Amino acid sequence: MELGVLTAALGGMTLEQIAAWAPGAGYRTLEVAAWPVGSEHIHQAAHLDVAEFDAEDAVRVTELLDRHGLSLSAVTYCENNLHHDRAERDRIHRHLRACVDAAAALGVAHVTTFIGRDITLPVAQNLALAEQQLPPLVDYAAERRVRLLVENCPMEGWHPDGYPANLAYSPELWDWMADLGFGLTFDPSHLPWLGIDPLDALDYALGKGIVGHVQAKDIEIDPRARTRHGIFGRTVTRSSPTDAGWWRYRVPGRGQLDWNRIIDMLYSAGYDGDIAVEHEDPVWGGTLDKTLQGMRIAARTLRPFIHADDADI
Repeated sequence: MELGVLTAALGGMTLEQIAAWAPGAGYRTLEVAAWPVGSEHIHQAAHLDVAEFDAEDAVRVTELLDRHGLSLSAVTYCENNLHHDRAERDRIHRHLRACVDAAAALGVAHVTTFIGRDITLPVAQNLALAEQQLPPLVDYAAERRVRLLVENCPMEGWHPDGYPANLAYSPELWDWMADLGFGLTFDPSHLPWLGIDPLDALDYALGKGIVGHVQAKDIEIDPRARTRHGIFGRTVTRSSPTDAGWWRYRVPGRGQLDWNRIIDMLYSAGYDGDIAVEHEDPVWGGTLDKTLQGMRIAARTLRPFIHADDADI
């Protein structure tokens, strides 16, 4: 098991700059963001231009990582694979297949994405749509020895009222995803505000053998604010779908998750993948310097629990 970082929050840096910075901050792997070039959202970086990726690019990236003693844990493109606009959905699927091609060229075993949701349809119709639309993507990846993983982020920001818009947020849906051929990128930060025990859920997922990758992000919950707004969050004063008003994401070490127990549970189950810090902390964010400091805080929190080699045990 190695500690890594998801590069999505570092859109202001090139992959070369991230690779030079990461080892000194305590990271040994990169979960590399591969949104289309030109994506402007703060957490949608394009550190691999998969649309134009070729054999020379694969050699260049491999040499860069080797030079800094790094490896790649996953290629990540988390988009709405059930988008209601068919043309947009097709574009997303084309880009996801390009991510798979790049991962295969680099010898990376995993590509992380979302299930998504057509927000114009009820959940039952979305499940049927996914069962029809998504298995060809799983097959495309498997033919190239790549496994498609789905992160359990509810993506409430995609829904106009802040309801889950990525049908991957609960263990019940993980079983359904596994039947479609997907593995799981487990992020415990999304579970507490949904009323799901992250340790119990992790134990279940590990027992099912579906965890292919782990992201490390924390959460801070204000119970008094939850009492005022309810679990669905603010209504009258809501500024955006993600403005719940009673919880927020934090870097590991500044929230309330028990990382000692989470990582020990991974070791106990024989998990041999990596853990990548995902940064969405509003306190340690807003500027590149603060984001990098937040990632250093996360590394200092998690590094003591991760034994990179026998000398650390």
